[in-house]
Amino acid sequence: MTGFERITFESDILGGRACIHGMRVSVAMIVNLVSNGLTTNEIIQEYPYLEPEDIQQALRYAHVGQNCGLAAGNWS
Repeated sequence: MTGFERITFESDILGGRACIHGMRVSVAMIVNLVSNGLTTNEIIQEYPYLEPEDIQQALRYAHVGQNCGLAAGNWS
C-alpha cells in the first residue's frame, strides 16, 4: 500500500505488526484508543512523541486493511 509512510513493519518490534514509524505503538492500539472515545489531542497528551498525522494514518491504514480483506495479523 502506498501513502502510509508513517506505518512500518519490523519483525523485532511487536512481532512485525503495523506500527507507527517503528515505535512500539501499533495501529491496533491507536484504533482501540479512538474507539474508546479518546480524541487526537488526548492521545497526543498520553503519547507526546506521536503527531496528529500518525493517528490519522493509523486510522486510514486500519480502514483500508479492513476493506481490502487483510488479515488482522497483517495490520493490527
